[in-house]
Amino acid sequence: MAKSILSESPDLKYTEDSDYHNPEAFTELVENRRSCRVYTDEKIPEEVMQACFDLALKAPNSSNLQPWEFYWVRSAEKRAKLIPYCMDQNSVKTAAEMIIVVARTDTWKRNSKLMLEELKKQPFKTPKSAFDYYTKITRLAYYQGFLGWFGMLKRIIFNVVALFKPMPRQPKSIADQRVWAHKSTALACENLMLAFRAYGYDTCPIEGLDHRRVRKLLDLPYGKAEVCMAISVGKRAKNGIYGPRIRFDKELFVKEV
Repeated sequence: MAKSILSESPDLKYTEDSDYHNPEAFTELVENRRSCRVYTDEKIPEEVMQACFDLALKAPNSSNLQPWEFYWVRSAEKRAKLIPYCMDQNSVKTAAEMIIVVARTDTWKRNSKLMLEELKKQPFKTPKSAFDYYTKITRLAYYQGFLGWFGMLKRIIFNVVALFKPMPRQPKSIADQRVWAHKSTALACENLMLAFRAYGYDTCPIEGLDHRRVRKLLDLPYGKAEVCMAISVGKRAKNGIYGPRIRFDKELFVKEV
């Protein structure tokens, strides 16, 4: 069931042809994305904000379950509270806009149903294996049970089965579920930051914050929503970049096996 949708190509009579390539433009974009610590007073147009959110939501993600939420903090009261919650950082105090990006460990249930609805709308006949994936496999993979009891059961069963054949072994706990949600959410964060740079604005990803207070500020459900990072946005001030980009030797990170 799962094997057919994962390893076999369905005959959908659907193609997307593209010969797009522009490495120079992408290189320029990546080279110009820097973490900005000080912004000017310039405002960001509403249409730019919305366009960048749209691009962020196009990020690749696990099983297309999109376990992310973006909180654009527009309330002056909440913005004021964010400053001390983010350790009084300049990148927050001077930002034109603040976005809190949240990883959701629970919305896979809702989004599985949404995927089923979308599959029914497609102009081609969707394979049964695709429907099986979102009715059965996602539940098996992402349901952890009360206090993680089902995850513990999965750990035992999956590890036994894996003695005889390759087997996906995660997420098999609440902790694994958190990692799963944060991985996809972080991909969307990168899309968002590159989008703002393409529109001429800068960003700074912020992890130095009081996650508990920020979660309370946004009224997020405990145990189901986690602050992945805050992202400040604005027009770069002349002193906004504190120094040249530093990266360590490529051989430390890129391995050929």
